[in-house]
Amino acid sequence: MRFVGAKIFTDLCFWQPCSAAFLVFLSLAGLATTARSLTMPASKRTLALFDVDGTLTPARLEITPEMKAFLKELRETITIGVVGGSDFVKQQEQLGSDSLDMFDFSFAENGLVAYKDRELIAKASFAKKIGEDELQKLINWVLAYLSKITLPIKRGTFIEFRTGMLNISPIGRNCARDERNDFEEYDLKNGIRKDMVSAMQKEFAHLDLTFSIGGQISFDVFPKGWDKTYCLQFIDRSQFDAVHFFGDKTFEGGNDYEIFTDESVEGHAVTAPEDTKAQCTELFLS
Repeated sequence: MRFVGAKIFTDLCFWQPCSAAFLVFLSLAGLATTARSLTMPASKRTLALFDVDGTLTPARLEITPEMKAFLKELRETITIGVVGGSDFVKQQEQLGSDSLDMFDFSFAENGLVAYKDRELIAKASFAKKIGEDELQKLINWVLAYLSKITLPIKRGTFIEFRTGMLNISPIGRNCARDERNDFEEYDLKNGIRKDMVSAMQKEFAHLDLTFSIGGQISFDVFPKGWDKTYCLQFIDRSQFDAVHFFGDKTFEGGNDYEIFTDESVEGHAVTAPEDTKAQCTELFLS
């Protein structure tokens, strides 16, 4: 958790009378988390945003009834939202057809498809942003690159066109669960996705794109600034004292990195849905 400066300091003093000097001491001592917990109890003016894969669910699997029940309990105390890289259809496959009823904010494709209280409030287009000519050059290059590499196995759907991005999978998104797991291990050892991203960064530097590795088998390609921080523009900060984000790919190059390190957000790295539940319980329900 990060201390986000003067705004939180002001809020701390507002919420409960306390010594300003004491708060400064806590901040300098690296105890800002303690200061917040003592002076600003969780409320609807606290917003928690959650990644999906590895945070609310195991990768590409459905949310458990226990996690859904926990989110319902959490929402009684604070405001909650989801921000995932997948399109809205896949988001609902994992979170359920009632996902819009589960969250106050629902952001698919990093917020390029944005809902607030079930209402669609924004939708952006990757194709319109870069133009059809550049889009086809990008797709043709990807197909040519993938045709020249050999993997233990390849399946199908190597490029998935989404509203706000391209999702590229060297093994193909049609792989089975065990094949997905095997590729993740192979990729960690051989840097398949990392090498491909590096090559694309050089080839398409003129387009000012962001390449974000997420999940087990793929990476996303989208215009710079269309990472998960994109969703923050749809949040009225005057309604919230703090915005938290929970995600598992918070390392540099991961698809949670930008929002995790954003100065206006308090980022929390998690290792699994169980860890998400444990951290939220300690922060908001204790």
